[in-house]
Amino acid sequence: MLVERMTNNLSSPTIFTRKYRSLSKEEAAKNAEEIEDAAFTIANQHYEKEPDGDGSSAVQLYARECSKLILEILKKIPKSEDKEISISEVVPTVQETFFDISKGKRAFIEVEEAQELLKPLKEPGNSYSKICFSNRSFGIDAARIAGPILAALKDQLKEVDLSDFVAGRNEAEALDVMNIFSEALEGSNLKFLNLSDNALGEKGVRAFGKLLQSQTNLEELFLMNDGISQEAANAVSELVPSTEKLKVLHFHNNMTGDEGAVAIAEIVKRSPLLEDFRCSSTRVGSEGGSVLCEALGMCSHLKKLDLRDNMFGPEVGLVLCKALSKHENLTEIYLSYLNLEDEGAIAIANALKDAAPSLAVLEMAGNDITVEAASAIASCIAAKQLLAKLSLGENELKDEGAIQIAKALEGHSHLIEIDMSSNALRRAGARVLAQTVLHKDEFKLLNVNGNFISEEGVDELKEIFKKSPEMLASLEDNDPEGEDEDDGEDEGKDVEDELESKLKNLDVKQEASLDTPDSN
Repeated sequence: MLVERMTNNLSSPTIFTRKYRSLSKEEAAKNAEEIEDAAFTIANQHYEKEPDGDGSSAVQLYARECSKLILEILKKIPKSEDKEISISEVVPTVQETFFDISKGKRAFIEVEEAQELLKPLKEPGNSYSKICFSNRSFGIDAARIAGPILAALKDQLKEVDLSDFVAGRNEAEALDVMNIFSEALEGSNLKFLNLSDNALGEKGVRAFGKLLQSQTNLEELFLMNDGISQEAANAVSELVPSTEKLKVLHFHNNMTGDEGAVAIAEIVKRSPLLEDFRCSSTRVGSEGGSVLCEALGMCSHLKKLDLRDNMFGPEVGLVLCKALSKHENLTEIYLSYLNLEDEGAIAIANALKDAAPSLAVLEMAGNDITVEAASAIASCIAAKQLLAKLSLGENELKDEGAIQIAKALEGHSHLIEIDMSSNALRRAGARVLAQTVLHKDEFKLLNVNGNFISEEGVDELKEIFKKSPEMLASLEDNDPEGEDEDDGEDEGKDVEDELESKLKNLDVKQEASLDTPDSN
């Protein structure tokens, strides 16, 4: 569509074609395609430099480049009818900087294919600074083809992705391949390195030793799903001595354990510029969690923290709260499935209340949080006016807690998603949550599935969202007959309405815990 419009702009009568002359349809179509390609390449390179943006600036640049190149083409049209104008006369050739073989089928790469695939990297004067070999499995023969090519290229490389590049190989061959790549890239000056999904273990980490030890300006390091055990974590700490510029460090889905967490904590302590830290699903318990959280207190630039799915316990929450109180730049916090319980949750909520003013994401699902912690959580949430996503699913907040949290969210105009699934909610809590989010302009999804909402309550929710049913998540796991042992027999609509009326008038900013309202 855009190429067609540019073709018309180059060939049809306009204020510019009248001034500079127009092209024939054939010439215009050819130049329009070249303009689109050149503008896209420039905009894409701009976007790669700002990966955390929403792409709007790249789109604007793309449009400006198209307009500029159309005008340049028209200005260059020769007066003679015999000479054609080419886009190459208007804009210099934009060279590719990103070489990526990860697209397509996940498969072994043989010698002949490696020779053909890697040809562009051998071209004299190429500008590749970013390579991705992920999703293709290199054997020893293919690695011997790639090694010399990478060695010749390493001085211009800034980003290297070798995730999932030895899949299906036996251990001995995989380690030989890693050694070849490590030696080839030794001495490069990388900012980004991804070695995830390679089942490294300690042997694999040490196979990459020459590469890791030679890095002095690394800003992003990914070691996810790599079998990072205690020994492997110690090896990483030993072999990555220079982390002063490190901003992103991810250790997701490893078997690190407490002692491994202590080694990771040492890396964190040496990373004062760290902005994005992930140590989720790493089997870390209270001892290692405490050491790790204490180390996080030294990272004053932290923006994103993900510690989900570990065995911390409430005692780690008390340590973590001290670290969080120092982080003014935090925008995303993921603390689900940490066994925090009320004690840990209250400590963290109180710490966050006066910190992280720009917090946009807060996840604390699956932590055995009850209504006892609702007041502290509500007070924290009330102070976070930029909050976009709140996840408190799989806790025990019940109606009383849900209504306090709903009240805290009343003035939040940036809210997009709330998860209060599996919280023993009934009709009153679900209704107040629905009424709170219904008219928020940016809101997209309320999840109250897996609760004990009556059939009448479900009908009421559907009626509330009848004009925008996509805003209400599925209720297929709701149990209208469900009740827990503390509820007794008096769960009627009148009791729910009384509870809702009382709780909606509570001041969520108060510090003290609330007494449970009398439901008689």
